[in-house]
Amino acid sequence: MVKATDFKNAMSFLSSAVNVVTTMGDAGRHGFTASAVCSVTDTPPTLLVCMNKSSRSHLSFLENKVLCVNVLNAEQEHLSNAFASSKLSSDERFKQAEWAALETGAPILKNALVSFDCEISQIQEVGTHTIFICPIVAIQKNQQDQALVYFNRHYHQVGETEFV
Repeated sequence: MVKATDFKNAMSFLSSAVNVVTTMGDAGRHGFTASAVCSVTDTPPTLLVCMNKSSRSHLSFLENKVLCVNVLNAEQEHLSNAFASSKLSSDERFKQAEWAALETGAPILKNALVSFDCEISQIQEVGTHTIFICPIVAIQKNQQDQALVYFNRHYHQVGETEFV
């Protein structure tokens, strides 16, 4: 059997986009930093989002049944850190940027690389995490050309750069 530490060390070599996942509804406005997000299918357009069940906002996502995956651009490392911090309240986290809403009411980061506004249609618990299956109801894309990724326990920038 593979040990959890061996698994975590190996997974650190899997590059992933850095996302701030948000929700809004009767259970309030909350968010967390996530790298465990992926496409499921394009018909209908659907994402998979994993969330640790020990997260203080876990119950809010279950109750609100909506979320937005905000893919961070290369200049938004501070937002990743803020939404990953256990020291900041939800209000303090959201004060770090400007927000709007699309169809579901979940907070859309105004200058994210891209935002996927989703409903949560299925929920599955696996070990320490909850998997949300999320049909996409709206998309907002901005003009940035560099993304923030996480690889080998460090942030990196990827994408087109302009040379003058």
